Amino acid sequence: MKKLILLLIAIVLFSCENNKVARKPIKQVTVEDKITEMELKLNNYISFKLTSNTNNLTENERKMLPILINAAKIMNDLFWYEAYGDCKQLLDSVTDEATKKYIEINYGPWDRLDGNKAFVDGINEKPLGANYYPKNMTKVEFEAFSDETKLSQYTFIRRDSLGKLTTIPYHKQFKEKVAKVSMLLMEASMLAEDLGLKKYLELRSLAFLDDNYQASDLAWMDMKTNTLDIVIGPIETYEDQLFGIKASHEAYVLIKDQKWSAKLARFATFLPELQKGLPVDSIYKAEIPGTDSDLNAYDVVYYAGDCNAGSKTIAINLPNDEEVQLQKGTRRLQLKNAMKAKFDNIMLPISKVLIDSTQQKYVTFDAFFANTMFHEVAHGLGIKNTINDKGTVRNSLKELASALEEGKADILGLYMVLQLHKKGELDGDIKDYMTTFMAGIFRSVRFGASSAHGKANMIRFNFFKEKGAFTKNKFGTYTVNYNKMEIAMTELSELILKLQGNGDYNGVAKLVKEKGIISPELQSDLNKLSNSNIPVDVIFEQGIDMIQ
Repeated sequence: MKKLILLLIAIVLFSCENNKVARKPIKQVTVEDKITEMELKLNNYISFKLTSNTNNLTENERKMLPILINAAKIMNDLFWYEAYGDCKQLLDSVTDEATKKYIEINYGPWDRLDGNKAFVDGINEKPLGANYYPKNMTKVEFEAFSDETKLSQYTFIRRDSLGKLTTIPYHKQFKEKVAKVSMLLMEASMLAEDLGLKKYLELRSLAFLDDNYQASDLAWMDMKTNTLDIVIGPIETYEDQLFGIKASHEAYVLIKDQKWSAKLARFATFLPELQKGLPVDSIYKAEIPGTDSDLNAYDVVYYAGDCNAGSKTIAINLPNDEEVQLQKGTRRLQLKNAMKAKFDNIMLPISKVLIDSTQQKYVTFDAFFANTMFHEVAHGLGIKNTINDKGTVRNSLKELASALEEGKADILGLYMVLQLHKKGELDGDIKDYMTTFMAGIFRSVRFGASSAHGKANMIRFNFFKEKGAFTKNKFGTYTVNYNKMEIAMTELSELILKLQGNGDYNGVAKLVKEKGIISPELQSDLNKLSNSNIPVDVIFEQGIDMIQ
């Protein structure tokens, strides 16, 4: 067999509970006759160095960076517990180095790119509730459990000495570690020269001690002139696939790209106008998006926790608190360096394999950046509260909320692109955006059914196929029908917005069951990408040494 060059991973990517000593780097190796299953799995990821230009940072900002990174690292330990439990015990039970590395990438023994299938001998299937709930708890038992904090995003459900359900707040479960995080954030705040950043760090420091994050979310929205930033705390609820309630710890340490951010600033002002024009009855767009939203570009220099598990986030839309969103809007952070890594190493190669040769020229980084950006902006469109007194969309759709919300953001992001292009606010050929959008479906569907983004792309691929938005030719490549794609976009937008506004859990479940699947034909196409050695995602060489 031909030689296969395998990059197993150049540096240690994660910290682990009670393990602060870095493992030795695993060097690149050559495999002559065969390659193990774990080594093949590692080939799903390509290593990328997270770096940024720090020349414009002040002396104090340079001093802050290692402090913020040290705070972020602790999120790894917290997320390990939330996703699995005791990572040290798991890693110590495994002798194969490739398997250990794949465990670290996944924060557990389940493959996030393969429907959370176990890849370690003796490990059962992943609990839908991860480690947030007792493994033997049923939905009926949870619903009968009378406790006003059980629906909090920031509590674990456990059993007491009598076997009855009880709750444990995050700040008590992680008392020592969140105290350390709090101290580091307060230390960083003392160096902050930007008053908005200083206030946010102070309030976020306090929030870790009592799980009251809204004040710091509001302060984060008020930051306008800071160059350094950190997103840190229990944020997304993707990991809880039982109810979609419990938030997972994660962190991003960021450096703003001031020039790119200046180019993007005007787009957020179009939100109220675009909300009015959504292709759905007025009752489903009665909420007015906050207009204090920011749209900025950043280099990310450190990922930790949930956002670093499996497929990596390349754009952020936060806060998730509906009250903050309606009052202030959201901030959209485009992670430019990570985005470029995915475009060069994954998107372009995918287009060479699956997009018709006559349309490959329309797959561009600028279109990829815009589509990703407007995906995040589109989270602010639509409706946050149901129209029939079922509460918030997130609570009414439970574990299905995340996948549908990501699907909404994808399709309304394309809607925004088309509308702004028609207004002359976006440059370039509209074919660039639509063809790149199609190539992006193939990229994201590879994240698998365990990913909200992956499931959303499966639904969209099957919906678009049904509507004739693309055709597959005799050479096995896809050609976009631009007129039919726009029609399909409008119809899917209306469907999703109504499902959300109605809080229609059964309707969403039906949509996911019928269209949230990978057909044998699509799987065959995805196999072409694997056979072409196109990675599914990236892993990061990161830390203070990468940016000094």
